[in-house]
Amino acid sequence: MKITWLGAAAIRIEAAGERLLFDPFVQLLGGENPNCLEDFMDDELIFITHGHLDHLMEVPELLEGEEGEPRGDATVYCGSVAASTLDDMLEDAGRVVEVKPGDCIRIGEVSVKVWEGRHARPGRTAVKTLLSPRIARYWRNALSLAWLNRRFPEGGQTLLYEIRAEGKTVLLMGSMGLMPETPYPEGADLLILPFQGCSDPTGEALRIVERLRPRRVLLDHFDDAFPPVSRSVNTKSFKKRMDERFPRIRVAKPAAGKAVEL
Repeated sequence: MKITWLGAAAIRIEAAGERLLFDPFVQLLGGENPNCLEDFMDDELIFITHGHLDHLMEVPELLEGEEGEPRGDATVYCGSVAASTLDDMLEDAGRVVEVKPGDCIRIGEVSVKVWEGRHARPGRTAVKTLLSPRIARYWRNALSLAWLNRRFPEGGQTLLYEIRAEGKTVLLMGSMGLMPETPYPEGADLLILPFQGCSDPTGEALRIVERLRPRRVLLDHFDDAFPPVSRSVNTKSFKKRMDERFPRIRVAKPAAGKAVEL
């Protein structure tokens, strides 16, 4: 099984002859890991964790061209909120498949189970963003993001995906939050953990690891993908705390575009 981080929360998983793409996003001007839409055009199975713009915004263009003509062969799996957003934007939403917690999608020898997640709570990070001097530097981005944010709501619906293939289990989170009473599977071979979106990412990540007890952790969404709203998050404190508390659980901070083997 190969896992490739493509910047922000975009992840490609290749297993059992299938390619699964999660949360594609083309970084804005000044983004830390520049990419383009063509990086995602060959992916035919796209899974969306929630409806925020940095997870969903590219999907309309991946499915349709400028005139609303079909484009590519992708099928998109997402929750009802994201599906409603896409329905408003697409001429034909026939390739959008609405999923809900408890569903299991079979794709060849790969299974993808849907779990209910929860979005991270930004806390003081939102205030810091508004007061940041980077607002002036990236004011065009800021204006675009302010307009787009209203068009791409999360709507209280974030999903978590459990991918099983080749005898391995991967848990992929779309945001740093879990539902309090949900009996998530423990001991996954890999937890893909977004490391951004709350005021104490190290503390929240440690609580998630304590609950899920994965064998390995792969961080994503830690980069400055859409300045000035995003930022590059220092992960050293988390890795140090992990070495102290969970020395058997390996933590990887990937390089964008470089596949890792599981």
